[in-house]
Amino acid sequence: MKAYTLAFFLDIKALFSLALPALSDPDGDPCRRTYCGRGRQCVLMAETGRAECVCQEKCRPSFVPVCGSDGRFYENHCEVYRTACLERRRIYVVHSKDCFFKDTNGSLGTPEQQYNKLKSMLLDMQPKALKAGEQNQKRDMEEKRALVDTMFKYLDANQDGRLISDELEKVSISMKEHLEDSLLECTMQDLLRYDDYNNDGHLSLHEFYTAFQVVQLSLAEDQRISVSTVTVGLSAVLTCAIQGTLRPPVIWKRNGIILNFLDLEDINDFGDDGSLYITKVTTIHMGNYSCHAYGYEDLYQTHVLQVNVPPVILVYPETQAQEPGVSASLHCHADGIPNPKLLWLKNGMDLQPRSSKQLSLIANGSELFIGSVRYEDTGAYTCIAKNEVGVDEDISSLFVEDSAKKTLANILWREEGLSVGNMFYVFSDEGITLLQPSECEIRRHLKRTERIVATYEEMCPKGEGVSPQHCVWSSAVNIRDKYIYVTQPLQSRVLVVDIQAQKVVQAVATDPFPVKMLYDKSHDQVWVLTWGDMDKTHPTLQVIPQASVGEVHHAIRTTFQRVNDFFIPPTNLIITHVRFAFVFLKNEPAVHKIDLETLHRVKTISLKNNSCIPVSMAYTHLSGFYFIQCQTKSLLAPQQLLIDSVTDAVIGPNLNVTGQAFVSPDGRYIVTPDPQSSKLIVQTVSFQGELSLNQEIDEPVAVSDLVFQPSFTESNQHVAVATSGSGTDLLFADLSSGHIEVLRSLKQPLAPQAWPWGGPNRVVVSSGLFGQYLVTPSAESLFVLNGKQRTPHCEVSDIKRGNTVVWVGEV
Repeated sequence: MKAYTLAFFLDIKALFSLALPALSDPDGDPCRRTYCGRGRQCVLMAETGRAECVCQEKCRPSFVPVCGSDGRFYENHCEVYRTACLERRRIYVVHSKDCFFKDTNGSLGTPEQQYNKLKSMLLDMQPKALKAGEQNQKRDMEEKRALVDTMFKYLDANQDGRLISDELEKVSISMKEHLEDSLLECTMQDLLRYDDYNNDGHLSLHEFYTAFQVVQLSLAEDQRISVSTVTVGLSAVLTCAIQGTLRPPVIWKRNGIILNFLDLEDINDFGDDGSLYITKVTTIHMGNYSCHAYGYEDLYQTHVLQVNVPPVILVYPETQAQEPGVSASLHCHADGIPNPKLLWLKNGMDLQPRSSKQLSLIANGSELFIGSVRYEDTGAYTCIAKNEVGVDEDISSLFVEDSAKKTLANILWREEGLSVGNMFYVFSDEGITLLQPSECEIRRHLKRTERIVATYEEMCPKGEGVSPQHCVWSSAVNIRDKYIYVTQPLQSRVLVVDIQAQKVVQAVATDPFPVKMLYDKSHDQVWVLTWGDMDKTHPTLQVIPQASVGEVHHAIRTTFQRVNDFFIPPTNLIITHVRFAFVFLKNEPAVHKIDLETLHRVKTISLKNNSCIPVSMAYTHLSGFYFIQCQTKSLLAPQQLLIDSVTDAVIGPNLNVTGQAFVSPDGRYIVTPDPQSSKLIVQTVSFQGELSLNQEIDEPVAVSDLVFQPSFTESNQHVAVATSGSGTDLLFADLSSGHIEVLRSLKQPLAPQAWPWGGPNRVVVSSGLFGQYLVTPSAESLFVLNGKQRTPHCEVSDIKRGNTVVWVGEV
């Protein structure tokens, strides 16, 4: 402890002036011997004659303002504890000078303010041990505690551990003339008036600590990081382990954003003990949370929240029929957290793959392969997915019979590629081509002169002038394998293709130049962006509701003007419902959050502080990160921005990553082709919600488009497939190993000026969750690729500008 001079304590004593008057003698009232605590009063019960404690009816009128831990402002201490008694919950006084000093001009007008300034002056008299320029609020708390300890011991004349009015009255007033004029009304009575919290007529050391805001906090070393696991849909409680005398209110942060003062839907109760409550946990809530006492950010506890999800399973095909001697594959895919383990049963019995080629499990059970089927292989094959929190299962049936193509079983099983499903629909200059990929067979071609069923108009009418008649498309979406909606920008309409009938059944009029569509599966509606003209002078956003219903459809114009682009997060096996979309307005540094059900703006998230005009968005439901690509006007591309979907707050730049982000269907991989370094930046999101750099893969192509295929050798892994917008190469990148393969000589893509509708000038489209084929166009033809073997499969000629492609699959 520091040594202090006698003169120093004389200075202290000189600052204290008058003592409180002595307490009156007891008056014999039975309640005088009953201590009720703060906020309560003693009442003599008429029936029993006994003294009982009840909540105070009212407090003495005095304006000594204090802040309560419930965030409310009270006229005095009494009102705080009276309210706590009435509401039957703990409310304590928040001791912060900021609560009292409300005078904007800096003057001290009330006795309360004078008293607090007096205490500040007492503390300022200690020897200056801080570095120059360091602020008072950063004063070392231990040094402050030592000073207050010494002051208390000096004032406690009889050394009984408490300060009473008689002891305080003995303090010399010889230095009173050194007080500022505004402090002349301060007296020792103020210590008992403001800081005798239990109203017992004396100050304990802890009350003296409180008066001078001496806070002692501690956090056990083994509690600095706490890991919690909760199942999706349940509630979670995170309790802050920081303890200590006069612990200020607990502040919670997520990604550096303070949560306490946000009006959040699922994080809305911090409890009297400072715990953080999440009422219904989803995967966006996973990640790191930190807590600290208000004003003491250096001591904090980190909570790591993992959200477990029971498995969700899909098998393919549901039914198949094969003749003896051929091979058969049964596929099983499961998502869940942690990764589910897969096992197979046959007719309810454990399936033990033999070491022969007859039966084998591939990719950790994702594929059951039978090399040469026999009659006894007929049966119901059940795939079971298990993890720590649940189990799911589904059945794939196999029939082995002679002349299988003539059996009832085969009628039930729609063989891959032989039905209206499992085909690529390619929209080109010549019309619509239905392509079955495994046989590279064109199953149907809808010519440009094909008539629309509802109106009998031509599908692609001849334009004005002498230019040759051809179709112009820009965007297409699959509507639950029932319909395909495709935009015709020059016709100011959207065509509806009936997949079962393989005909164009309706034309939906839109504002001029519809160029982009996305399907909101959660609300069964199609969003359409129109430009107004080629210069994008009058862009609008329209919505076609009940898109999968077989009726006459109409486009509804929304209220959003100057729309530059929009984004709807995708769904997957785990996330089946999406609530919000996002709209970017022309040259505006903000994204607008839109309720998909009401089409109303929920809020605007400003990107002005980051000087970012958004160009594109991507999203992962794991920890709920949005990835914003910003517009660039210089040679240096701006960094991606991260937005936290829990708080809708901008976290900041995503490391040094630049460019457009692509997110794998399960949300675990974020791949960004870097426009400057010719690399694919691969980031991963862990099951604890931690976003980290995984690797940088050399990227020998200038990426135009990128899709993900499930790995055919490992479960829960992915391969990124990327096309070049300027060359003939296509890239396969294994995201787990970083291994790449390049397919060359796929012919030149469309020139960028030949594709003025935004988006990639060379798309690549995969054949669904269980498909191995991909399609990518060149300027004059179409290439089908075998993603499993990573080789070209075939080229389909005479398909010009086939840059709008949709896969229609069985699953």
